[in-house]
Amino acid sequence: MNQDEPGTPRKKGGRFSGWFRRAKTGLDALPVHLPVRLGGADISQTKAAPMRVLGFDQALLWVTLALVVWGLVMVYSASIALGDNPRFSRMSYSQSYFVLRHALFLGVAFVASLLAFQVPMKTWERAAPWLFIAALLLLVAVLIPHVGRSVNGARRWIPLGFMSFQPSELAKLAMVFYAASYMVRKMEIKERFFRAVLPMGVAVVVVGMLLLAEPDMGAFMVIAVIAMGILFLGGVNARMFFVIAMLVVVAFGMIVASSPWRRERIFAYLDPFGEANALGKGYQLSHSLIAIGRGEIFGVGLGGSVEKLHWLPEAHTDFLMAVIGEEFGLVGVLLAIVLFFWLTRRIMHIGRQAIALDRVFSGLVAQGIGIWIGFQTFINMGVNLGALPTKGLTLPLMSFGGSAILMNLIALAVVLRIDYENRVLMRGGRV
Repeated sequence: MNQDEPGTPRKKGGRFSGWFRRAKTGLDALPVHLPVRLGGADISQTKAAPMRVLGFDQALLWVTLALVVWGLVMVYSASIALGDNPRFSRMSYSQSYFVLRHALFLGVAFVASLLAFQVPMKTWERAAPWLFIAALLLLVAVLIPHVGRSVNGARRWIPLGFMSFQPSELAKLAMVFYAASYMVRKMEIKERFFRAVLPMGVAVVVVGMLLLAEPDMGAFMVIAVIAMGILFLGGVNARMFFVIAMLVVVAFGMIVASSPWRRERIFAYLDPFGEANALGKGYQLSHSLIAIGRGEIFGVGLGGSVEKLHWLPEAHTDFLMAVIGEEFGLVGVLLAIVLFFWLTRRIMHIGRQAIALDRVFSGLVAQGIGIWIGFQTFINMGVNLGALPTKGLTLPLMSFGGSAILMNLIALAVVLRIDYENRVLMRGGRV
């Protein structure tokens, strides 16, 4: 074959030397091979499937939809008997009250995520500091009497009529954008501790103080891990990172040690079935373990949970995984773990892909979202399975809660936008 025929690379040292085809015009000017993998496979036949290449990660979308639909079914199963609970006798809840509200939250979240997908990453980068300031102002507002709503001694919600908004969920997404933007702006001085890390540390401390005032230590833990993860992935010196990690661990240890009721949770975690804990701080954990134990390998069947019948508190929110374990058994728990692991890994891959294309902000945002969803899932599952002390964190994409579902789906829409822009760039386009 003649060396100058279409599709034949030139000799070594030539203008294209193996990576790209001979220059042409129109559609024929597209690259054959790229040093970046797309969706787990090399894009070598760009003209054969242009819609797939120029679209977005459909596998990520389908896994997200599977988790959301499964969550909707489990919220219905876990909340169907709440109307008969004496605690809610004044509310007159119907059997479908919570599932209908959850469906409404999903509808609002899908519309918001479609709008978020339309926003270019350059716009998110410019808006990152302002979004962080807005999150701080809302965290302050929720503490103001007659503005924030208090439930069980915690002031975490702002009533909006059809739903109660939780500013801490917005703060998680805002921290992802702000930390990624911060690392891009400080890229030249990231080896200098005080100039590169200290301002970010101050921002995390301010957020932490506001969250602990609610109190919401679980959200503070997630936000601290997001900030630390983006600092590490952004290239902060390893020695500085480990110093920061040790300081964070010591800080959380002091917070737990200085709070009697947090210490009681730790003791209850160590012995949930003890006489002093079974009806106190260890009540939720002990009944979660009973639920998972009843499920055995294949579960008791959808709707067959006994623990959700007024025994296990917050079964449709923080302890939804326990109901999954009881009704679907070990098989259901392992399926949920695999789906969330795949989802987190795919998000991190999209982030690495963006960084390989020299889109550092987009890459750090995707990886920050992966850290957020992965870490919160790990904490929620660990609590339900008795591997971690009880902490009020929902299961992403599945648990009942309007603010959490809204922010989770917006975050994943941003990831899909990053993947879309990656594909456009790999096709030779501009974003």
